[in-house]
Amino acid sequence: MTQNILDYLEASAASCPEKTAYEDLEQSYTYVEALIQAKRIGSALAAVLPQNAPVPVLMEKKAETLNVFMGAVYAGCFYTLVEPEQPAERILTILETLRAQILVTSRALSEQIRDLGFAGQVLLAEELSEHKIEEEELGKRRRAACDTDPLYAIFTSGSTGVPKGVVVCHRSVIDFTEHFTGLFGFEREDVIGGQAPFDFDVSVKDIYPALKVGATLEVIPKKYFSTPKKLLDFLDERNVTSLTWAVSALCVISMLKGFRYKVPNKIRRVMFSGEVMPVKQLNYWRSYLPDALYVNLYGPTEITCNCTYYKIEREFEEGESIPIGEAFPNERVFLLDEEDRLLTEAGKLGEICVTGTALALGYYRNEEKTGQAFVQNPLNANYPELMYRTGDLGRYDEQGELHYVTRKDFQIKHMGHRIELGEIETAFQSLPGIERVCCIYDEPNTKIIGFYVGEPEAKEIIKQLTERLPRFMIPNIFHKMEDMPITKNGKIDRKALMAGRIQ
Repeated sequence: MTQNILDYLEASAASCPEKTAYEDLEQSYTYVEALIQAKRIGSALAAVLPQNAPVPVLMEKKAETLNVFMGAVYAGCFYTLVEPEQPAERILTILETLRAQILVTSRALSEQIRDLGFAGQVLLAEELSEHKIEEEELGKRRRAACDTDPLYAIFTSGSTGVPKGVVVCHRSVIDFTEHFTGLFGFEREDVIGGQAPFDFDVSVKDIYPALKVGATLEVIPKKYFSTPKKLLDFLDERNVTSLTWAVSALCVISMLKGFRYKVPNKIRRVMFSGEVMPVKQLNYWRSYLPDALYVNLYGPTEITCNCTYYKIEREFEEGESIPIGEAFPNERVFLLDEEDRLLTEAGKLGEICVTGTALALGYYRNEEKTGQAFVQNPLNANYPELMYRTGDLGRYDEQGELHYVTRKDFQIKHMGHRIELGEIETAFQSLPGIERVCCIYDEPNTKIIGFYVGEPEAKEIIKQLTERLPRFMIPNIFHKMEDMPITKNGKIDRKALMAGRIQ
């Protein structure tokens, strides 16, 4: 029985030692090399940190960074990727929240650390990877570990502007990985194209399925997502078979008609999450890669990556909503109304709630926010059962399929009507010549603003939307964009849209 994520690495190192575990443009590690590197780094960290201490890692998205992650786990600790490009104030806030004693970085970034004014000990990854392996100490740490010990913490944006550290344990990641690899047929021959930043939970769906089945993880440079030809060359040359990407990353290729240049024909699995996938963009991918498996994944960081999935096995017309599907095994996903009553009938809007092993441990050193989001399941009055409130609204269709509708934050009251901005976006997105859409409510001025990438002008858009939506749901203001600003996690940057409009 798997109790520690290192069991995956060790099993693959034993069964396929010379196979490439992960690589980037500059470095490549076989499974046995990755194992040795992790043990060296783990031995060095165990000499300076107690069990279950945080290991903040300020490094770029590279293969060697994954060695540091596994090294932190060998030390019986948990890792947190600290993105070097973040503002210094946010980096310090994360380190203070963790009460970090040490910070691991690369030699190339060590100067940046000095400028930060971090009071703890700065350790260089290059030096840690040369440390002597202390098998006795590593074994002692492993025997003292539990599957409920934290594996990683990912810092998300808090509503107050203060980042929240979502702490996820080994058990949750193991449970998710077992079902994820089984449901979607991951194999040793797979080559996984890693799009996501390492401080975004989509990367968890790249790292651990690869380690479990002995697949190869190709770390795709971030800069390639602004140059589709290089991106497609990379996928083709590296024989990538599997993509688990943010919606916006897939749209980089489809919006720019990238497959006219090249179709990487080894791809057999395309999975997406983070935002609603526009049917127009999905159909573009399916027209060029018709035999691939396409899966719509849904779920926030707090439930270990995803809690529902929908395998796309039929054609979708523009204007249709793609279901988020059914719950992963060992998770319960259901809708509650505003009075915490269970909703099962079609058409009724409710908050998506989740119970099961997948739930994160909570927010690091933030008891108040943890208590607000991770609550007793109101449907169970008999024993303690934690439930996570996602803050997302969903509804069932007539076939009983669950659909994501919008964020609670995006449900607005406008002209006396309660409106879901997601419904406007779906209709808007379906119009001919429209590539991407984002609708935002300017509450002080009571205006719905429609930002879009596409050819039509406002007059034509209004005319067509009138055939699809009630008048009160049609945006009051339209902004044509060259492209949508994207957050580092691959989602449309709503704050940037509004900030640009104000400027």
